Amino acid sequence: MPEVDGVRVPFMPLGGVNELKRHNISSQQVIPKTSFENVFQDELSKIKFSAHAKARLNSREISLNDSEISRLESAVSKASDKGANDSLVFLDEKAFIINVPNRTVITVINKNTMESPVITNIDSAIFA
Repeated sequence: MPEVDGVRVPFMPLGGVNELKRHNISSQQVIPKTSFENVFQDELSKIKFSAHAKARLNSREISLNDSEISRLESAVSKASDKGANDSLVFLDEKAFIINVPNRTVITVINKNTMESPVITNIDSAIFA
């Protein structure tokens, strides 16, 4: 039985052992490692949407692109830096009530579906 790196194999690779060693670079490839802490912190910094907010997005046919999500995340970071708890974030024609410590969108409003011009239970407002 032929040997490859000290291991006996029941077959002879096409081109022989030397050909196998020549193409076997996977063990030499460097795979960048991301620590659990980095992945965890990245996930914590992202905006989350409550079930209610997701339902409002769907029922009001509101969609958000990556740029808008980034702007929301930036607004929440600014609100957090100022010690806000529940913020009203204006983003173009839309408004979001966001629980800042949890980084969670509670509800979504657009100006066409606003039932009342009064918004309560917030401690800050941000124009994103």
